[in-house]
Amino acid sequence: MSNADFLVELGTEELPPKALRSLSEAFRDALVSRIDTAGLTHGVVEIFATPRRLAVRVRELARTQPEQKIQRRGPPVTAAFDKSGKPTRAAEAFAQSCGIAIEQLGRETDPKGNECLSYTGVKPGSAAQALLPGFVGEALDGLPVPKRMRWGAGDAQFVRPAHWLVLLFGNDVLPAIIFNIGTGNETRGHRFHSEGLLRIASPADYEQVLLEGKVVADFAARRERIRAGVTKLATVQGGRALISDELLDEVTALVEWPVPLAGRFEDRFLQLPRELLISVLQDHQRYFPVEGADGRLLPWFITVSNVDSNDINVVRAGNERVVRPRLSDAAFFWEQDRKAPLATRLAQLDKVTFQAQLGSIGDKVRRITPLAHDIAARIDGDAKLAARAAQLAKCDLVTNLVGEFPELQGIMGRYYAAADGEPAEVATAIAEHYQPRGAGDALPATKSGLAVALADRLDTVTGIFAIGQKPSGTKDPFALRRAAIGVGRMLYEHRLPLDLVDLIDAALRAHTVFESPPPQGRSWPAREAVATDVYDYMMERQRNAWLEPPDGGAPIPGITSEICDAVIATRPRSPLDFDARIRALIGFLALPEAASLTAANKRIANLLKKSAGGGVIELKIDAALLKAPAEKQLFDALQGVTHSVPEQIAVGEYGAALAALAALRVPVDAFFDDVMVMDPDLALRANRLALLGTLRNLFAGIADLSRLPG
Repeated sequence: MSNADFLVELGTEELPPKALRSLSEAFRDALVSRIDTAGLTHGVVEIFATPRRLAVRVRELARTQPEQKIQRRGPPVTAAFDKSGKPTRAAEAFAQSCGIAIEQLGRETDPKGNECLSYTGVKPGSAAQALLPGFVGEALDGLPVPKRMRWGAGDAQFVRPAHWLVLLFGNDVLPAIIFNIGTGNETRGHRFHSEGLLRIASPADYEQVLLEGKVVADFAARRERIRAGVTKLATVQGGRALISDELLDEVTALVEWPVPLAGRFEDRFLQLPRELLISVLQDHQRYFPVEGADGRLLPWFITVSNVDSNDINVVRAGNERVVRPRLSDAAFFWEQDRKAPLATRLAQLDKVTFQAQLGSIGDKVRRITPLAHDIAARIDGDAKLAARAAQLAKCDLVTNLVGEFPELQGIMGRYYAAADGEPAEVATAIAEHYQPRGAGDALPATKSGLAVALADRLDTVTGIFAIGQKPSGTKDPFALRRAAIGVGRMLYEHRLPLDLVDLIDAALRAHTVFESPPPQGRSWPAREAVATDVYDYMMERQRNAWLEPPDGGAPIPGITSEICDAVIATRPRSPLDFDARIRALIGFLALPEAASLTAANKRIANLLKKSAGGGVIELKIDAALLKAPAEKQLFDALQGVTHSVPEQIAVGEYGAALAALAALRVPVDAFFDDVMVMDPDLALRANRLALLGTLRNLFAGIADLSRLPG
């Protein structure tokens, strides 16, 4: 029997627009995973998503699973038959479970050499039509939906109430009940432009049937239609549409039959800050702003209607009427906020809670101001400007505009500071200190912006760790992961000569929580322990970024998780130091001497650990106790690098240091070949362990080679 196309469509009430694309892709992945696991071959898989439906079409799906070979091992022959050769209950039960007589069972030898009963058979594959309804139900139940709804009198739950279900295999409807809905081959078109049910004769007809019902089912095709329409209309108005991927995806998820149209607002609103205008149009109204050739916004916007109206002017007027009060509110707040200097709002920050145990936003500002001052001084910035920027950085949080448009925090602070006559770098730093907001976002460009951004993130991370609320699993309410990645990016990409350990310590010392009484039944951890936890957390983010660059870039050739772990074990003091050690170690591992010296380091680590018994071995070498020629040779070789290698490490010349250590392979190999380290003479043993410990410490100044494989 030939393969056939399979189509599933779940019809719902309007789905969350920002989640539509991810829900559609998750539905496809979950369904295809089950089909593949079942061994059902298939062709191309296509997905469809509109505000009222999720659909997947699988081309050329096999009608049955392939036969499955069954191989089972039963009880040992000694347990399957008694002394007289009569089958025991164990043999009978095994034969019964295989569905054959005992005489038909075979025999095989298990890994231990015991002769056992065995069964070899073939299980016919199940029909796809019997498997698919279950696969669909499981895939829908497993979608990443944080909150599910109930509807009607049933107990079904989904992200939105479901109303119809198409399950079509070839020309046949697969009978099933999912979400208390029976399956069929009828869908529904546009909510306003289509009446009645639309019959789907076969999965191949799906898009055309919906097009006749005024629905563009393919998300990507609908998205491109919107982009092209918006671009064309903006050109007609003499400008260029500002089309962000996020807004384009959201608008695509809001309409089934996109009809772009242009609207206009009053010229007076162009006096508002550009970001404020864009926020009103884009974030609040889902409109596409239009800018002219000079980069300035034009008094036009492009919206996308879900209705193909007979009188498009009525729709246009309605959108213009809706946006006018939003722009008027923005203009009013802008004027009101500028009546008082930004600095006068500092006192209000004491009334805004940052975190119950860590105090108010005002407390946070008082912590980050001296820290930003110190950081700016270390990176050759203007410490006074950085401190002023830190002092004003959070003041716009209590303005009317940011209260209404929270996405503009920092941006409005920059405008207000500039209007107040603050230095340009201070105003810029207020906006920059929120950067980077996420992966791929720009970093602060000014040194004051960098100083405040670093101080702010370090204060948050250290404070939350100090009160024992570090992130776990998927819970990260204070976005500590993003903050840690941001710190790493700023230090590395701007090549800042800062010591991460010192920064963590300075940020922790600014917190007074350690001196305050803890909540009942709890105790604050020691500051040193918190510092260690914060360092480990931030370096783990660094490790992940090096192994899987977040911007899609290629990792360093040759890098592995073991190499990262070997470097982190030596507690590098900054991302720059981490990177330099990584690259030096990769270069070292390409040398012919590396394998032998890595193995030696692992052996030394085991010897020292076993001999120390939990204590510390004193690395004091007595030259008078060196007896064997090989140990004298190693001692002499170490004398040649004992001073030069630490000096190279101190100035970050890790490649040169490892190259010098690579020259020790011959005496190291000879030592292990000719010298018995664990000599019965305890003095000789201790001296040889000290010799090896000295060798290991030289390598450990760069990386812990004992953590490498091999």
